[in-house]
Amino acid sequence: MSLSITQNPSSVALAQSPTAFSVFESSAELRTSSSFQYLSELYYWTGSLTESGSTSQYTLAKFPNKVGVGIFDVSRVLSSTFQSLRAADSSSVQFYAIDTYVQYQSGSQFYTGSHVRSDTFKAVDGYDLFQSQVNEDLTNSATYWPMMTDGPQSQSVLPGNYGRMSVWIGPETDVSHYIISASDFPGEDQSTALPATSNNTSGSIVTIPMTVNEPDWPITTSTKDYKIFLITGSNYNGSNQIGDTQFFEEKCPSKYDNIRIKWKNRFGQFDYFNFNLVSTETFNTQRSKYQPQIGSWDGGTLSYQDYETTIQNYIIDSTLNLSVNTDYVKEEYNDIFKQLISSDEIYWVYDEPNNKVKPLAINTTRFNIKTEKVDKLIQYAFTFTQGQGYKLIF
Repeated sequence: MSLSITQNPSSVALAQSPTAFSVFESSAELRTSSSFQYLSELYYWTGSLTESGSTSQYTLAKFPNKVGVGIFDVSRVLSSTFQSLRAADSSSVQFYAIDTYVQYQSGSQFYTGSHVRSDTFKAVDGYDLFQSQVNEDLTNSATYWPMMTDGPQSQSVLPGNYGRMSVWIGPETDVSHYIISASDFPGEDQSTALPATSNNTSGSIVTIPMTVNEPDWPITTSTKDYKIFLITGSNYNGSNQIGDTQFFEEKCPSKYDNIRIKWKNRFGQFDYFNFNLVSTETFNTQRSKYQPQIGSWDGGTLSYQDYETTIQNYIIDSTLNLSVNTDYVKEEYNDIFKQLISSDEIYWVYDEPNNKVKPLAINTTRFNIKTEKVDKLIQYAFTFTQGQGYKLIF
């Protein structure tokens, strides 16, 4: 008898999508036993690569399928471990591994086979998209990886914008530097070293500046248009780029107040967008009323005070809504707006220099996807409810 793991997850898994191990026992005699089961002990942890505990968190059991294989999808367990908001935990990374074996009955006794431990893998709080294969490497399915975003490739920024981009620097990638290249000052391309590759979950993700106002912006000459990309080694030689390039173009502010929104994307990191056309805030209240008894019924005589009322509000809830509109955008923004409308963590960055935010819950449940071929000019509108009402009540 021989047990082997025949399918492993990708080195970095998006935990909300299928994260599968397949195991196979070579002995047909064992596999056809009615009592035969595959068992897998699931371990997950944060910290260093070697900090796995001696006791597993879950024991998973599977009967063999029609071809004798046991398939364990651990995504639901892993996704349940990401309980902190992205705003509170920028890493959001888990190590995980399985220790698998077989169990069967012979006579009145149960027996277990030898254990096979998988390699250790990493999971982040994100999801894959349909048309990606199960356990597909992110290098193949994500255009900008190890940038943790889906773009779009060309983006606009305003002069007062702040913002940072997340980069995966685990040992699964060879990225070592990022390049910011100013199109109007090509001689000032700046290669900046990323932190050293880390085997600790807290060091697997770093952020780099994506706007000129960030304090660690590396180019000293004022620039309006620039591009950002990642490389192996310390200097770009034309063939050592990893992932696609992102281009940024500075636009003039409109006459309306800009609403800068950031949201958790499918990689569990933040994307940004400027809604710089008409925006409106709406203040809503809901009241419950009752009719109190007035008069001095417990006194020696019956009277009432001039401030007593027969209509009393006893519950008053207030909510703030925000409606925003995009400027004319390119068709490639459709993909990130799908992630916005699907996101479980959204913020209004209302004070960019101090990174002050207000949490939002999106109300828009659908938007018609527009294309340049049909619609020529593309604009979208979204509505949100602010997650903090008017009254400071816990």
